[in-house]
Amino acid sequence: MSKIKISAVAYTNTKAFIYGLQHSDIIKKIDLSLDIPSDCAAKVINGQVDIGLMPVAAIPLVPNANIVADYCIGSDGAVNSVFIFSNVPVEEIKTLRLDSHSRTSNNLAKVLLKFYWKKEVEFITNPNAKTDAIVLIGDRTFGKKDDYAFAYDMGQEWKNFTGLPFMYAAWVSNKEISQEFKAELNAALKLGLDHRQDVLNDLPRIENFDLEDYLFHKLQFKVTEERKRALKLFLGYIEELEKQTA
Repeated sequence: MSKIKISAVAYTNTKAFIYGLQHSDIIKKIDLSLDIPSDCAAKVINGQVDIGLMPVAAIPLVPNANIVADYCIGSDGAVNSVFIFSNVPVEEIKTLRLDSHSRTSNNLAKVLLKFYWKKEVEFITNPNAKTDAIVLIGDRTFGKKDDYAFAYDMGQEWKNFTGLPFMYAAWVSNKEISQEFKAELNAALKLGLDHRQDVLNDLPRIENFDLEDYLFHKLQFKVTEERKRALKLFLGYIEELEKQTA
């Protein structure tokens, strides 16, 4: 039987999931690659892999998209790794440099600026451009809050805006996946979450960043009904933005 190709994000927030996959029998049935979020999404969209732990904003671009696991990367309020870092307060932001790593975080920034803060902002993709503010996600944000005058945690700002939790990445397939495999995948992911302390023990310490708080409290991993509702709302806002810019 051919192996199921899976792409997962290689950030600290996915380490428990990777641990679970690598310490379960499912590892014999999969071909696992570790990527940045944007590449993970591209592989699912292009059919290079069958399943990806991918940014949710790209789900509408996936043919025959299905969320195939009960687990995700989420938060209920502050997540401490998805930021708008700024030199000026949000009311004064005129230019924002986007992060090439993630479609979801860039779109979340756009949604918050347009519909929550009611701001018209110029979005820049040039990584060397000087701007008022930047989107930055993942491990590259650890311990960086003090480097900027203002740090807006987008998980918290979404919660302030909608009252809902958020889902940043989900396990998405581009084809029909058997119930048997889904059950094995869920069991492997749960195993990893149950061994978060082992994962934490293997991580290098980071100055000015509480990894234990991050892995056990800031991050949340269940695909709940509220999180599904938040996803639908978020994708609706993205659609509205695209209509306005068309």
